[in-house]
Amino acid sequence: MASRQLIGMVHALPLPGSPSYHPPTGPIVERAVNDAVLLEESGFDAVLVENFGDAPFFADQVPPITVASLARVVAAVRASVDVPVGVNVLRNDAVAALSIAAACDARFIRVNVLSSMMYTDQGPIVGQAARLSRLRAALNPEIEVLADLFVKHATPPPGLRIEDAAADLRNRGMADGIILSGRGTGLPADREMIRQVRQAVPDARLLVGSGVTGETVASLLGTADGVIVGTDIKEEGDVRRPVDPARARALVQAARRA
Repeated sequence: MASRQLIGMVHALPLPGSPSYHPPTGPIVERAVNDAVLLEESGFDAVLVENFGDAPFFADQVPPITVASLARVVAAVRASVDVPVGVNVLRNDAVAALSIAAACDARFIRVNVLSSMMYTDQGPIVGQAARLSRLRAALNPEIEVLADLFVKHATPPPGLRIEDAAADLRNRGMADGIILSGRGTGLPADREMIRQVRQAVPDARLLVGSGVTGETVASLLGTADGVIVGTDIKEEGDVRRPVDPARARALVQAARRA
């Protein structure tokens, strides 16, 4: 995973079964593939596909139609790029993400709540690290798990220190990488929190998962091992729009200069 410094987001349009879905599904797949190809051509080291358009989200287990539809998208992306592909099933269906990754030869997944619990807009979400680790051992132990710490659009339980949560996530939740984000999509992560987590788990792979821009990426990579970028590389900086190749290239160039 060390070579995957820059991960670009592929935000899938609303999939079948979601309230905003507009058939047919083919254009949704094409849009995802186009975004992934542009990210690879721009120099990103990996791409991460998620069902971003499916809001409002289920707290944990998503319907079978979502799993089937997202698998179709991931398989098409996987066949179109040479860089590693990851999967995130919002809001927190880690079992579905791992299953899709195993079926489509994806290399990693993102899990919003792997251990502990968070108060979210879907209600309380409790991590299922024990179940996920056993399923990964059965399906493919090589699939990496990147886990959010104090995930965005959520609030941690009172009294839980971020240093303790980071140590538990790494050592007891068995996360391969820890992601720190801002409070919401496109919002920057707190620099002091990044420093605290780096100090608490210096051996962990640490990624910044939101609010990264061409202006901030170099300084963030001075502390973090990598970044996950979505909003800033889209047309007009709008997370709902397609990838803008000029913005994507500019961010990669800024990161490489770091």
